Amino acid sequence: MKLGLFSLGVFALAFFGVSCDSRTEAEKIVDSAIASYGGDLYEKTAIDFDFRGTHYFLFKSPTAFEYRREFSDSTGQVVDVLTNSGFTRKVNGVEIDTLTEERIGAFSRSVNSVAYFAFLPYGLNDAAAIKTYLGQTSIKGKKYHQVKVTFQAEGGGEHFEDEFLYWFGVEDSLMDYLAYSYHTDGGGVRFREVREAREVGGIRFQDYINLKAASKDTPLDSMKYLYEKGVLEKLSEINLVNIRTSSIPKN
Repeated sequence: MKLGLFSLGVFALAFFGVSCDSRTEAEKIVDSAIASYGGDLYEKTAIDFDFRGTHYFLFKSPTAFEYRREFSDSTGQVVDVLTNSGFTRKVNGVEIDTLTEERIGAFSRSVNSVAYFAFLPYGLNDAAAIKTYLGQTSIKGKKYHQVKVTFQAEGGGEHFEDEFLYWFGVEDSLMDYLAYSYHTDGGGVRFREVREAREVGGIRFQDYINLKAASKDTPLDSMKYLYEKGVLEKLSEINLVNIRTSSIPKN
């Protein structure tokens, strides 16, 4: 009888533990991927790297972020900073206060776009992200979970209408492929495959081959099949170089 009660108690605890997990299947898959890429290291680590001739310094926590980029152009040494409080630009150390709202929006989108992809899959747990599980599929013989991500209008930024598809390995939780549709600059759709990956400071970073379809109106959910057919065109490579990480002290 004692053994029976003990077994019943273990079963009840196990059932209670499972039933208390209110996460959706998509949320579980993304959480597992984030753990595979660095987990809570993201919240206490700043990263900096060079991308297409521009230097970036990025930090992101659940409650705050700071994205900074530095480059030189005909005006001098430019430093752009995007934070929770807004956007600022300095040229040769002097803040520019004559920027139009249109220019501020364009610069902010440019900085945020680089940061978004550099932080994947960590950023998929932003409060405005809506994750939907689309089941399993296979690409090149490997099984993947498919997760669609859209964004709420409130808190989703100027790109809240963009849609993303992510493929996470069933066995390893790695995000080997992604596709997205966007509406700025005339709109379009892209597919990315991982070209190279490496770990720096305990965080996994990935470079991508950026591919496009013949038509910018191609449905997002058809990009995987077009990729497997080999009909997507290589547009560019997304390579982060000179990656470094540094610890952010707790307040």
